[in-house]
Amino acid sequence: MVVEAYPHRPTVSFELMPPRRPEAAPNFWETAQRLVAARPDFVSVTYGAGGGDRATSREVLATLLRGTPVLPVAHLTCVGASREDVSEVIDEFLEAGVRSFLALRGDPPRDEPDWRPSPDGVRSSVDLVRLLTQVDQRRVAADASAALRAATRPLTIAVATFPDGNPGAGTTRDQEVRRLLEKQQAGASFAITQFFYRAESYTGFVEAARSAGVTIPILAGILPTTEARRLRRVQELTGVVAPAGLLRDLDGLTAPDGAVDAEAQHEHGIQYSAALAREVLDAGAPGVHVYTFNKHRPALDLLERVGLSGRAAA
Repeated sequence: MVVEAYPHRPTVSFELMPPRRPEAAPNFWETAQRLVAARPDFVSVTYGAGGGDRATSREVLATLLRGTPVLPVAHLTCVGASREDVSEVIDEFLEAGVRSFLALRGDPPRDEPDWRPSPDGVRSSVDLVRLLTQVDQRRVAADASAALRAATRPLTIAVATFPDGNPGAGTTRDQEVRRLLEKQQAGASFAITQFFYRAESYTGFVEAARSAGVTIPILAGILPTTEARRLRRVQELTGVVAPAGLLRDLDGLTAPDGAVDAEAQHEHGIQYSAALAREVLDAGAPGVHVYTFNKHRPALDLLERVGLSGRAAA
């Protein structure tokens, strides 16, 4: 395989979801070890809506900090939580040594159609970016050791952005551009996009964002498209619609007995997502952030096909 030559050295990062059940932990840690061995620039660790897996997320982050050279980035959501509760969670993560966060509003409760945020809550990711900075500054002012740690490892705050608009929030691309500018002004360090299926989704969004004054790096989120079933599931969860042609092609890959040919789907999906990743990297994307769904093979095969295996930071 010919390794692609890029005008810059792209970053590589992965998203991991902490195991929700004890019996899932061994498979999770095998996946984590394999992904860490690929030497990513960072690994983001999700944090369930309402903080349902708060303790597990903190444990995963602490283990990555202690036992690996990888930079862990803690997802942090604020929907449905008071300012006091969110501040407490931030304190816990900072005390554990976490200095990098992905600030997210999070999803409202699905079983409460009339849900409204609490008046004393953190109402948006913009507010959360500001609160992260405020809590860190408070700790720095109160503790010389915390001040030294902050000096050597500055707080890094990533934010999410939606290049085709956010179906869940009913926003358009232009509204997402304006929202990203607000997040930058609040103190965001860089952005990670929701996954997309067309290169123009990313390149068009970046062009619009730069024209609006966004200067922070915008990292391309890539989903390995190796399973039609998963693409339909994430479409239900996110509202991001998979191309009908891609689904049709994947569905058509069956064994002689009519069952799904998982290997053929995997190969087709890797070809599709690798071509997408190469196109946005060639257009200037600073790197790729792979949504792994705790599966290491598609993520690592994607990197290999793109020519990024072993090229992430040590």
